[in-house]
Formats: sequence, structure tokens, C-alpha cells
Amino acid sequence: MNELNRHIGRYRWTICSLLFFATTVNYLDRQVLSLLQPLLSEHFNWTNSQYANITAAFQFSYAFATLFAGRFIDKLGTKRGYAIAFALWSAAAVIHAFSVQIGGALVPLFSFFGLAVPVSVIGFMAARLLLGVGESGNFPAAIKTTAEWFPKVERSFATGIFNSGANIGAIAAPLSVPWMAARFGWEITFVVVGAIGFIWLFFWARYYDSPKSFLEKNRISQAEFEHIHSDEGNNEPAVEIVKTSWFKLLKYRQTWSFAMGKFLTDGVWWFFLFWLPAYLKAKYDLTGTAIMLPLALLYSMTMVGSIGGGWFPAYFMKKDIPVYAARMRAMIVIALFPLVVLLAPVLGQYSYWFPIVIIGIGASAHQAWSANIYTTVSDMFPKKVVASIIGLGTMAGGIGAVVVSKTGGWLFDYYGALGRIDTGYALMFVFCAIAYVLAWVVMKLLVPRFKAIDDL
Repeated sequence: MNELNRHIGRYRWTICSLLFFATTVNYLDRQVLSLLQPLLSEHFNWTNSQYANITAAFQFSYAFATLFAGRFIDKLGTKRGYAIAFALWSAAAVIHAFSVQIGGALVPLFSFFGLAVPVSVIGFMAARLLLGVGESGNFPAAIKTTAEWFPKVERSFATGIFNSGANIGAIAAPLSVPWMAARFGWEITFVVVGAIGFIWLFFWARYYDSPKSFLEKNRISQAEFEHIHSDEGNNEPAVEIVKTSWFKLLKYRQTWSFAMGKFLTDGVWWFFLFWLPAYLKAKYDLTGTAIMLPLALLYSMTMVGSIGGGWFPAYFMKKDIPVYAARMRAMIVIALFPLVVLLAPVLGQYSYWFPIVIIGIGASAHQAWSANIYTTVSDMFPKKVVASIIGLGTMAGGIGAVVVSKTGGWLFDYYGALGRIDTGYALMFVFCAIAYVLAWVVMKLLVPRFKAIDDL
């Protein structure tokens, strides 16, 4: 890889670094609420179901906005589309600090429909809805950027690298948010974290453009440009106007394969991200700065899965196994690792470090899975519809996450009232363990062999 970069140039990895930092900020913004959940739930007297409604508001808006975000990115172009999405979600992250005021303003609307919802819940739901709309642009834009700047053989590795930004964000959040909240208050915490995103926008505007544009400006070499397009019959333009309808995209089994894979597995990652602080509070009475080290360790483990998972299919490709077969072979191996999560409730009786490490393995496997499932889209579909397919699949994943979150909230309130909240978490851990094997089987049944889409 280093020899190749020296020969042809490496600017595409600069682009990958921009995506890495964007994803870091993305996950930092969305995780602040979960880390403050013990504090906010006590302060506002939220039930688990009310907190589930707040998280579901984000997941619901994220799911459906992603459907349109993909089309938005495809039509407007990666550079402008990504910048608009980033600015929107950064502003939404700041707005969380004013959730009580927003909730107060929206109370008459809820009252009109006969809904008695606490002011704080209304306000945080509104802020999460807006955050979901903005953040919905991240992965469609990032995957489209990867398809524009990397040949297929490098895409899963590049996806793994930028996707590991989620892990850095997830590590940075528990190391900074509880401390910041304890020192400055939860409102200032939301403002400071949200404002970080506006710094990234400067670097995106300065350092990003399409490979064709950079070639014309002599900012990349002809050799690197040809390498980027090395697996294409011709140099397909990076940005095209898309006129393909969603209904046409839905007729392909490849679309459903990606969507079902996301529907069955995205909720696992969201559950880990949004409910682990609540789990540590309910099970071990860990709150505030006490959760900093355990969660930082857990999400540090996920970096291994994110980067290693992106590299793993290349191991099979080097053995002359076709791209799709190599990716699916890697994904079934990855799908077996989350089964260890079945041990979390058992070993968790002895120390909280056991479930931290075990769930860390499961979360690491999710990141490896994610790096590969996203890349199946750019493997099989032309670049001009990649973001649209990603949008459809991510919508399915968001719907699955809403189901998981709402189910979790109901289980925790139900079994918590019985004094057996451990049972609720144990049931959720069972699903988290088996979801990936189930998803792989469904994907393989839908697309047993590789077939590129060439009629769009």
C-alpha cells in the first residue's frame, strides 16, 4: 500500500481523513444525550419509556430523513450536500441546551391533540428530531465520497477507516462529557460539543472536490486519477443527476438485501450507544465520571473491528475470490463474534468489567460488519444511485433501531417495576447476540451470488 501511494499519490487518503473527522463529530454529537441520561432522567424525572421516546425521535427522523438525504446528496453533489447536512446537525446539537424553552413553546401544540407530555420530553424530542434530520446526511455522503475517490478494492478499507471515527467520537464523549457537565452544567456541554462541527466545515470547503476537478487543477496526479477509476470500463463522472425512482430501486433484490441487513443490525449499535450508561446506572449504580473509563475502554475496542473489518475481505480477495463472495465470507465470520454477548448477563453478576469487555467485542464486530455492509452497495450499484440506496437501507436500519429502543424502554420499565430489571437487559442482549447471523442468512438468501446492476 505504501509503495502504491508513493508511486501514484495519496490525496484520496486526505479525503478519507476528512470523512473520519466528520464521523467522529457525528457520533460525539449524538452520544452526549445518552451520557447525560442518568443526570437528566433524575433531574426531569423521566421514565425509561420517556427516555426511549426521546431516543426514538432521533432514530425515527434519522431513518426517514436518510431516505431523502441520499437523493439530496446524489442531486446536489457531495461537496455542497455534505456541508449543508453538517451545518444543520451541528446547530441541532447546540439547540439541545434550550430544550426546556423549546418544550414550553410546543406545549400548546401537544395539548391541542390531547397529549399530556412533560415539557422537557417535548423539548428534547424536538431537538433530537432536528439532529436526526441533519445527521442523516453523513453516511450517504461519506459512502458516495468513498465511491468517488476509491477503487472497489480499497473501498471497504477506506470505509473502515472513516467509520472508525464513530469509535473515536464514542471514546471522546465519555472522557469529556461527564466531566464537562459536572464542571459547567449540561446546557454548556451541549453548546460546546455542538459548536465543534462548524470547525470541520472550514476544512471541508478548503480540501474537498471531485477527483476530476482536482485533476484539472493539478492537485492530484493522472496516475492517482486512473487508479481511482481502475476497476471501471470508463471514467464515470463523480456527480450525476439522478432520475431513478425509489420504486425502481426497490425492485432489486440487492436493495432489499442491504435494507434487511441494516434493519436487523443497526438497532444493536443504537442500543449499545444510547442505553449502556443507563444499564451501568441500573445494574451497578455507576454515573457521572465513574462511567468514563469503562465506556472509553469499550469503544476503544470497537476501533479494532472498524479498521480490521474493512481490511478483512481483502484477505480473501488476495486468494482470487470474487469481491462479493469475499465480502460475504468475511461477514459471516464477523457475524459469529456478537454471540459472546449472550455471556454478558451471566458474567455480569461478578463485575461490571465482564459485560464491558463482552459488549465491547460485540460492538467491535458491529463496526466490522458496518464497514462491509455499506460497501456491498458500491460493489453492485453504479455511483449515481449509491447515496439513494444507502438512504433506503439506512432508513430501514433506523426503523429497526426505533423498534429496539421502544422495546427496550418498555422491557426496562416493566421488569424494573417487578424488581427484575436484569431480565429486561438479558432479553435485549439475546437479540443483540443473534442479530448478525440472522441478517447474514437473509442477505445471502436474497442475493446468493454477485450480480452488478447495469440497467439504471
